[in-house]
Amino acid sequence: MTTAIPEALTVPEVMAALRMSRSKVYDLIRSKKLGTITEGRSRRIPVECLASYIRSKIEENA
Repeated sequence: MTTAIPEALTVPEVMAALRMSRSKVYDLIRSKKLGTITEGRSRRIPVECLASYIRSKIEENA
């Protein structure tokens, strides 16, 4: 049995991945530094948006 890699993550999953607080993740979302999709009250962060954010931070610090 293979484990499917999710296409989008929840805010708590992103918090764990980045080791950031809930408020910091929502700050990134509000400032448009981290893209999201919403359906009703559900907010998800596409994996490619998270990867893009991480790449931009690496380039910024290089």
